[in-house]
Order: sequence, then C-alpha cells, then structure tokens
Amino acid sequence: MYKPTGMIPAMPTPFNEDGSINFSAYQGLINHLVDGGVHCLLAGGSTGEYSLMSLEERKSLLKAAVEYAGGRVPIMAGTSAHREEETLELTKYAAEVGADCALVVTPYYMTTSEEGLKAYYKKLAAKAGIGIVIYHYPAATNVELSPEFIAELSEEEGIVAVKNTTDQEHTCKVIALTKDNDDFTVLTGFEHLILPTLSVGGHGATGIIHNLVPKEIVEMYELFTKEKDIDGALAINQRLLPLYDYVEAEPVPGPVKAGLDIIGLEGGTVRKPLVPASDELKEKMSKTLKELGYEVKPV
Repeated sequence: MYKPTGMIPAMPTPFNEDGSINFSAYQGLINHLVDGGVHCLLAGGSTGEYSLMSLEERKSLLKAAVEYAGGRVPIMAGTSAHREEETLELTKYAAEVGADCALVVTPYYMTTSEEGLKAYYKKLAAKAGIGIVIYHYPAATNVELSPEFIAELSEEEGIVAVKNTTDQEHTCKVIALTKDNDDFTVLTGFEHLILPTLSVGGHGATGIIHNLVPKEIVEMYELFTKEKDIDGALAINQRLLPLYDYVEAEPVPGPVKAGLDIIGLEGGTVRKPLVPASDELKEKMSKTLKELGYEVKPV
C-alpha cells in the first residue's frame, strides 16, 4: 500500500469568476508541479477549499487530478467531511478513480473521545480501498492527538501516514514512536519545519509553497536526504524563508493563488467568505519570486 514521502504540494483549486472550477488552469498547475519534480500531489485539501465545495464538485476535482497526473506521480486525495458517511463515500470514490491515498482530518466541532477517533479511522482504513493519512491539525480543529495515540493508530492496517501540522516537539515524539514501523510515514505540514522534520527521521512535507517553487523545494529535499549536502539544503531554505511567511500571512489560499498569477499560472478566485491577497502582499511576493529567478507578471 502506497506510503507518501517527499515533497507534496497542497494544491489550490482554481475557480473562475462565476465560482466554477477552472479545470484548464488545474491541469496547468499539475503539469507545472510534475515538471518541477514533486513526489506526490494533494488534491482537494484545505488549501483546495474543500470545505466550500459540494460533494459532487469534490469528486470531479479528484477525478480530474488523477486524469491530469496520468500516473506520473501519486495522488493524495483530500476526503475529509463532517459526516463519517460522506468521508467514506468520498474516500471510496477516490480509490475508484485511481487516487493512491486519502488525507482525512480528525473529526472536529462535535468532538469525540480517543475511542471514537480510533473507531472512525479504523472503519475508514478497513473500507476505503486505499491508505489513510491522518491529518493532525489541532490549531484548526481544536482536536489534539497525543504522539502515543498516533503511534497506536499507526499500527492499524491501512493507516499509512500522518500529516502532522503542529509543533516540532510533537512531531519528534511521533517519529521516535513510529520509527520501527516500515508501513507508516510522518510528514510535516509546516514549511518552516521541513528540514527539522527530515533531520530527525521524518519522511517529507505537504506544503503550500511547493506550488510556487516546486523545483527549489524538491532540490532542497534531495540535497538533504540523498546527497547529504546539508549546507546546500540550508542555503535554499534560507532563500525560501520569505515565501514560507508570505503564503500564510493572509487567509489561505489567497496568497498562493496570487503567487501563481504572478508567475504566469492561473490561481483563480477564492470562494466567499475567503478573501484574495492584498496588493501589499502581492508586491512582496512578486519581489521575492523575481529574486528567485522567476519571470513575474505585473501585479
């Protein structure tokens, strides 16, 4: 069963002015990322505005991602929903159309116990048909999973990874507790923590910045993990630091969509109540992307 590793962009969903999905722009984004060497694509996650889309729209997006990738890279499908039934339906659909694993956030708002969480993930893993990636993002969900509980879940057949979008101490503990489990990987969801996570045995990262600078982020990963060129990886990390901040300086995914527009791709609009990036932030992003060698369009 596929276990996600490496650099995995959390793709935004380009929308037309009328709110419909711009599939042509989505295909262009996927080609840009595959050409940049990324190791997997996350379709329909939080950055993809999944919570503002209908179930049918989400299905169409996942199907398109698989078709446009064309087997060149694996697809991680964002299949989180508030109701268990919808999560399972979407995850089964992702498996049917050819996705390789599914990212599922912890149930939120109506919080439950560890027993309830375990039953939820076990059921998905047993019935989905593809590997389940736990999405642990306590700042957004107000649901905190202990490292010990994540390690316990990692032993369940069909649970293949965790996207751990939380502090480095927590991630270090998860890695230490799961290091002997060859069927489980640990990813960070924070760009600033990519190198720290890799340095203690983590397996990769899903991130927003990957959409803008895939070649640089992949080169940083390869230098660190394969060539053992720590100084080279650190130098790239240093150059990318401003972008790490910019992509989340304002409500996501406005900044990354603006960044895509700046480098000549179509980021598209955001869905309400989200807002587009400010002109001030666009100017900062344009300057940094130009310094990184990208040909930029006027903002």
